[in-house]
Amino acid sequence: MSDVTIYHNPGCGTSRNTLALLREHGVEPVVVEYLKTGWTKPQLRDLLARMGVSARDILRVRGTEAETLGLTRPGVSDEVLIAAMVADPKLVERPIVVSPRGVALCRPADRALDLLPAAQ
Repeated sequence: MSDVTIYHNPGCGTSRNTLALLREHGVEPVVVEYLKTGWTKPQLRDLLARMGVSARDILRVRGTEAETLGLTRPGVSDEVLIAAMVADPKLVERPIVVSPRGVALCRPADRALDLLPAAQ
């Protein structure tokens, strides 16, 4: 089993490019199609903590209902954002890559290079 995971949306070019980049470097990651599997609050809290960012930093606005739902307003708490992300997985920006070297939102795709095992 791979020690690298990509939270992937196959309909997203950046996500596809990131997956291809990992594979080009000899990494066959665990691919989680989060639009199918969804998110849990503990899972998102863990990823955010490991990235050292807030929920707002991974909120996807383009192509979502984020603005309509009022999620882009100043002062919306992480808990409100996380609850919305659990209810609608599209609200999470992608792709997120997890490896022993860290966790990152890989936009642009080459951010994944920092997460490759040292021998890569």
